[in-house]
Amino acid sequence: MGSGSSPCASCKLLRRRCAKDCIFAPYFPPDDPHKFAIVHKVFGASNVSKMLQELPIHQRADAVSSLVYEANARMRDPVYGCVGAISYLQNQVSQLQMQLAVAQAEILCIQMQQQGPDQLPAATHPSMMDCDVKSLLLSGNNTSDFGDQMPQFLSYTSSSNNVIQDPLKRESLWT
Repeated sequence: MGSGSSPCASCKLLRRRCAKDCIFAPYFPPDDPHKFAIVHKVFGASNVSKMLQELPIHQRADAVSSLVYEANARMRDPVYGCVGAISYLQNQVSQLQMQLAVAQAEILCIQMQQQGPDQLPAATHPSMMDCDVKSLLLSGNNTSDFGDQMPQFLSYTSSSNNVIQDPLKRESLWT
């Protein structure tokens, strides 16, 4: 049994006697029944039991933690689960990287405009003196890295405080 004489959350939910060697007891305590209930609903008690039995004891706690996380993600997003959350976060990282690139390009352009032609480093091309953010970003060959995000940034102007909002904003999995 888990702690004391109370059966673990899994045995309580499955309405069975909790044995001393219950595989669920160390990971699903009786004071947190929702944890097992959601894992059972998504994966099934039999499948979870088989997964835990196949793992070494020192890896089981991490596996249960992952199963609980995935089960919560599946309940929130039945189609994509964790992959949907990961994809959303990767999209946010891409957008933030693009915003950073735009800001760095603006800084470079401002610095170049403030310096005279005689103060520019030797590696700076004279045609870069009249640059703007759009031409600087589009002049590179790495614009394919930005994928579908590029059209959003082509309308970006340095005088406005535009912040690109993600249309797929979802509720956080960590709250």
